[in-house]
Amino acid sequence: MNKKSQTLSISIITAVVVLIIGLMVINFVKDEVTDARTNLNCENVATISDGTKVLCLVVDIQVVYWIWIIFSIVIGGITSRFVT
Repeated sequence: MNKKSQTLSISIITAVVVLIIGLMVINFVKDEVTDARTNLNCENVATISDGTKVLCLVVDIQVVYWIWIIFSIVIGGITSRFVT
């Protein structure tokens, strides 16, 4: 095996480990998002202000951002081995 294929296999293994750990952390993020939504009273849209509504939207999208960041890191780690 040449050096490039060895580093590619190591980067794939590292990417899988990062993916597993990142997806495990999502459970903790979802709990915090639920707590934040409860504390902000996001369920009662009629009585909260516009700023709180925007904050509720930002809090809701955190899980999606987290998943996007994890996949970006994993894909970037694998594809960086093809460039160098």
